[in-house]
Amino acid sequence: MRHSLNCDNEIDITWLVIEMTTEKTDWLLFLYSLPTRRSSARVGIWRQLKKCGALAFKTSAYLLPNRPDLLERFQWLAQQVRDAGGEATLASVSDVEGLSREEIMRQFGDARAEDYSALAEELRDLIAAHRKKPGDDVPEELEKLRRRFQELRKIDFFDSPKAHDVEMLFQRASGLNAPPAKAGKVLDAKQYQRRVWLTRPRPEIDRVGSAWLIRKFIDPRAKFVFATEPSAHPEAIPYDMTGVEFTHHGDACTFETLLKRFAIRFPAVQRIGEMIHDTDLEDGKFQRSECVGLDLLFKGWARLNHSDAEILEKGFACFDALYEVLRKGN
Repeated sequence: MRHSLNCDNEIDITWLVIEMTTEKTDWLLFLYSLPTRRSSARVGIWRQLKKCGALAFKTSAYLLPNRPDLLERFQWLAQQVRDAGGEATLASVSDVEGLSREEIMRQFGDARAEDYSALAEELRDLIAAHRKKPGDDVPEELEKLRRRFQELRKIDFFDSPKAHDVEMLFQRASGLNAPPAKAGKVLDAKQYQRRVWLTRPRPEIDRVGSAWLIRKFIDPRAKFVFATEPSAHPEAIPYDMTGVEFTHHGDACTFETLLKRFAIRFPAVQRIGEMIHDTDLEDGKFQRSECVGLDLLFKGWARLNHSDAEILEKGFACFDALYEVLRKGN
């Protein structure tokens, strides 16, 4: 049965049409209204909705994934609204007209990506401020940021790729007070042939560039898979993930780590590494901005819902062209 929801007072949601069903549903819908005079209660409810990661739809209509813990959260908020003299309705819904499940998931992801980006900016500022001479307050500042990160992870219902970017920044920041890491021994590419390589989903410049480098100079028949944890493909070689061999080390991005470990010294490739470093780490170390546009392409292809494999394929063509220009000169 289909229902159009029309509520009086301060809610204007005549546009919202939901599919009600007795079967398991994807979403919890929370609707509420409060008397105009209860401004402090309104702010309090808004803060609680934001804290639990609810997705706003117009005025006073919010969605969460249908999970027991989130249902309890909405029930608690509904009681708060009623205690403040307002009205609240909680419904289990399977469909919001005009929005596919994928679109709703994307909106949840966009909200968390914005939160993670703000946190990432603070981490980059911390790293930049303490790169040359780490202060004694770095551990305390990092702990505050980690607590914020853990709070975001609790409401990251669909595992935003941006969370893993922040984890990489934490890895860099944690090394500020650590002694310089010793360079690993040079590896023989012959021992890394016909392998499966694993990286995080929704690849951007460092992950795409590293995959191109692997295919071009290390493992010409390399295959690539995507997952958030190395355990998803235990047979694969993980890269650009936290706690693995081929990833960020010190102030080196993953592309640079691969260059060093496999002793790839072609000048054109070294220049590409500098471009990727400045674009990915945003520290201005090499003062190269040429890859910023390329990075925007990768982000755009992800927004256009290209698959991870398609992003790699398109990225390989871009890096092939860039390499040729740098190798032969302008």
